[in-house]
Amino acid sequence: MTRDLTKTASFLSLHLMVGFGVAYAFTGSLALAGGIALVEPLVNAVVFFFHERAWKEGGGLPLAALLAHDHTATPRLAAG
Repeated sequence: MTRDLTKTASFLSLHLMVGFGVAYAFTGSLALAGGIALVEPLVNAVVFFFHERAWKEGGGLPLAALLAHDHTATPRLAAG
């Protein structure tokens, strides 16, 4: 459990640094880059939640397929 938390914290740190670096390279603003680096992971977490729900409810179909078709008429794929 401790290793998992350490790995998660390590990845979060890298994610924030990369986000900050990219945002700073594009904007040249420390304040704007800091805001983007903090907001982007939060938005990504919300998107991830809905992405996972779409896959779970769609039987493994990607979100694009769910949006493009009436998924009630599409056969469900076996879990696995």
